[in-house]
Amino acid sequence: MKHWNGLNWVLLLLLVLAGSVAMARFIVPGKTERQNAVGSLSGLSADMRRTFSDDVAFSQIPKPGPGDWLSSHKEEGQTYRQFVSSRPNIPQGARRKLYIQPFGKFDPEKAPAIKVLREYTEAYYYPMQVVVLPSIEPPHIKSRINGGKKQWLTTDLLNALEERLPTDAYSMLGLTMTDLYAGEAWNFVFGQARLRARVGVFSFARYHPSFQGGEVKDKEAVKRLVLKRAAKVLTHETGHMFGVKHCVHYHCNMNGANHLQEADASPIHLCPVCLRKLHLAVRFDPVARYEKLKKFYQKYGLKEEAAWVEKRIKKIEGK
Repeated sequence: MKHWNGLNWVLLLLLVLAGSVAMARFIVPGKTERQNAVGSLSGLSADMRRTFSDDVAFSQIPKPGPGDWLSSHKEEGQTYRQFVSSRPNIPQGARRKLYIQPFGKFDPEKAPAIKVLREYTEAYYYPMQVVVLPSIEPPHIKSRINGGKKQWLTTDLLNALEERLPTDAYSMLGLTMTDLYAGEAWNFVFGQARLRARVGVFSFARYHPSFQGGEVKDKEAVKRLVLKRAAKVLTHETGHMFGVKHCVHYHCNMNGANHLQEADASPIHLCPVCLRKLHLAVRFDPVARYEKLKKFYQKYGLKEEAAWVEKRIKKIEGK
């Protein structure tokens, strides 16, 4: 058993107090603040106004509890107007493909098929084209053992991705079954991205219950759970590469997450603020995009997500 001395207890108290202060700083935005974050919709067509309007389909971001992302990270968020002012990277010219670069070996019993994730990414970031590259072993990678599990340093993986970024790539996302860490001070990270460099990486390692020694009774339910978790983080990290920062306005796929329970609780869809940012970047047709997502959700048994998308389609079409 580890013994705690007086200094340990002082440090622990300071960490608890720091978390309490961070929690106190964050105020859950009301409807007016959320609408201001979306920005003025005047001048848009009726269907586009309905696409980005604040309605019951979108929920407010929950007040963070101890250990949650906004309890330990002070984030101001990013309104649509701030996103535009940041002059984000926009797909243009030949740079219109999203590349997926697998690193290492993949266990088909614990990770969703990469071709399925490619299918999902193409629907989520429609009309962008998604290309999957052959898996490689990462070169010059720093690693460590943490909690008995091997981890790779995200910095080295991101460097490798930058070196391999094709000329026709808008972005490149690395996938791995090896757990990740972002530095010695970090226990782990689900993934990490470099906004301006247009590269990101994430790991499947923690998405299967067996990582923490959990028992698998319903294989099909676990398969859907792992797919949903992987799909969330893949599209979340890709969102960062479009210049979209963590969302603090709604409960949204672009919310930060400190732990798996917090990530599971967040929705897989984008809120009106982040959806409008994506629209500026790729100019999707809202109904066509939602139809592609509905088809995917129905195909892979994600019934709640399919029902949510169906309601959004009807709302946008004014039905």
